Amino acid sequence: MNHTLPAVEALTVTATYGPVTALDHASMTVDPGVIHAIVGPNGSGKSTLLKALMGQVTVTEGTVVFRGRPLAKMRQDIAYMPQVAGVDWNFPARVTDVVLMGTYGRLGWLRRPGVKEKTIARDSLAAVGLTDLAQRHISALSGGQKQRVFVARLLAAQPTIALMDEPFAGVDVHSERIIRDALTTLTASGTTVLLVHHDLTSVSKFCHTATLLSRGHVVASGPVGDVVTVDNITHAYALGQGALTGGVYEELAL
Repeated sequence: MNHTLPAVEALTVTATYGPVTALDHASMTVDPGVIHAIVGPNGSGKSTLLKALMGQVTVTEGTVVFRGRPLAKMRQDIAYMPQVAGVDWNFPARVTDVVLMGTYGRLGWLRRPGVKEKTIARDSLAAVGLTDLAQRHISALSGGQKQRVFVARLLAAQPTIALMDEPFAGVDVHSERIIRDALTTLTASGTTVLLVHHDLTSVSKFCHTATLLSRGHVVASGPVGDVVTVDNITHAYALGQGALTGGVYEELAL
């Protein structure tokens, strides 16, 4: 595999939901081994961009490649974590069973998880501090613990590229720190992480690069310090009619 190629490249991508254009000629290049944040006001197209990369929405124009290859050639190397808010927590599964699902993509249809896969699942749970809850029913966990379980499932997939939709949504400070540490460790091994994130004040603390969206357009994309600026954020939120608190401006201006 050619490691000089971008990990992810979206070129003039336009995506629609029926007659509604959710992304309009959006372009983004993400280098290997970084944490890349997708940020912007509500309704700016953040989750849609992630879904466009995964082929989950209709892309009417533009191209998406992973290390120079189309999605169909890279599926086993990509792990996707959807928004946990959309999960039905009533399904009967233990924590360890959910994490083990992350290994299925590399097993194929006829193989069952063995010692190797169970070891991977155990190590992934340890990485998010949930070893003691491995046998607990998933519905019995707190919001932050549930989010960490799904991060562990993503880790168990051992991806080259990880796509995550709001991995910090609804988590407590303790869980947020654990998830950040797990993702930092993951990228240190060469994995690229793309995540939708809503907290502008924390992006620069753990992300290397970012893409800022507003109303389906890319306002800026590149090193996080060049993207998450007062001018760019003001422009993006003025277009998107979002709300920013004074505290956000103060932190960005520091």
